[in-house]
Amino acid sequence: MKASVVDLRYRMSDILKALDRDEIVEVLYHGKTKGKIIPVSGKSAMRVKDHPFFNMTAAEKSVDEVMDNLRGGRYHNL
Repeated sequence: MKASVVDLRYRMSDILKALDRDEIVEVLYHGKTKGKIIPVSGKSAMRVKDHPFFNMTAAEKSVDEVMDNLRGGRYHNL
């Protein structure tokens, strides 16, 4: 499906229905493709609780140790 910027504003329900049908929506601006909206399949989407940052409590390190590890050396070089 192709949709202009105006369609995104006024026909969003039609665009969402197209995404439900697993169609890729091309976004057009002045007749040229600016981007694509790709439907997310239920299996490939990452859940928030599976993100490594939110799993900090499972580690037996303190929050400061985990944050130092995430920041790397640049934090201590200041």
